[in-house]
Amino acid sequence: MTTYGKNIKMTIYGGSHDSEIGVKIMGLPKGFTFDEGELSAFMKRRAPGNNPYSTNRKEADAPVFLSGVDGYTLNGDELCAAIKNTNQRSSDYEQKSFIPRPSHADFAAKIKYGESVDLRGGGHFSGRLTAPMCIVGGICLQYLKSIGIEIGAHLYAVGGVYDTPFNMVTPKEQLDILKDRSDFPVLDTERGEAMKAAITAAASEGDSVGAIIECAAVGLPIGLGEHMFDGMENRISSIVFGIPAVKGIEFGNGFECARIRGSQNNDEFITDGKTVTAKTNNAGGILGGMTSGMPLVFRAAMKPTPSIYKEQNSVDMATMTPVKLTVKGRHDPCVALRATPVFEAACAIAIYDALLDNNT
Repeated sequence: MTTYGKNIKMTIYGGSHDSEIGVKIMGLPKGFTFDEGELSAFMKRRAPGNNPYSTNRKEADAPVFLSGVDGYTLNGDELCAAIKNTNQRSSDYEQKSFIPRPSHADFAAKIKYGESVDLRGGGHFSGRLTAPMCIVGGICLQYLKSIGIEIGAHLYAVGGVYDTPFNMVTPKEQLDILKDRSDFPVLDTERGEAMKAAITAAASEGDSVGAIIECAAVGLPIGLGEHMFDGMENRISSIVFGIPAVKGIEFGNGFECARIRGSQNNDEFITDGKTVTAKTNNAGGILGGMTSGMPLVFRAAMKPTPSIYKEQNSVDMATMTPVKLTVKGRHDPCVALRATPVFEAACAIAIYDALLDNNT
């Protein structure tokens, strides 16, 4: 099990090939009624087997609420929800001896936990564990929307093909566009077709591609977050790095700011006589760990799916001899497509948690 939150406490349990996976969370807004159909549609975006660019493992990912809700109204108790795993194929992971898959958690996990660790389908290191996160994140997204905060994400880059970036100052119209493109979330559909071609080409060769996901939140109040360790970058980064395959994150213009001057990077303040905003938003909506009132924008890099069908070198840990390994199973040639809603969920959970700072 693993837990996230300063004010909320979200614990995710289970493994990829267990009978079920699930989540327990304290601190969701009592009395809030969420829309079941909207949550189901959100969960479907992450679920496997729904498009030709993802794994053909088929899971409904329908949450079963065990406690914490009366109908679909949160009652303030600990919310417990489970998702049944129904389409495991554990025989794909049977080995006479242990041969770790390159760039997977297998090697470190076996050394750390020993023979008892269950690594079928990645076990509890699998991206499958982001499904329970999406239950909580889907509810948080609906709640935040009810108080004027909206969040959206898109495929910023796939296999070296780049989409149109978010407008750092006014991304609201772009977020609205993405609502109708949830099956393949891009702003430039021509670039989207090129991304699909890159995924298809890699898959046809038994390979995979990496990606960058860009996420934005609008309607945030000024002052969410604290300095140093409780800053919004910290809190978002912590939960985003809980998404398997994430290898890097940047806010605003991120690493680009390292090669330009302060006069180019600084966001100058402007006013209409009533309010103060920034002319640009290189900071990505965060100053000193606190939200500035500008859109919060971040990007995260995801490595290529390590489960590929090309022959690779590994080691038979029983005999300590080099071997050739061909990975079996069903895998996404690009994990980022199904991960896009997970980033929205993660962002929503982090923001909701920060909103509670003054209420606890």
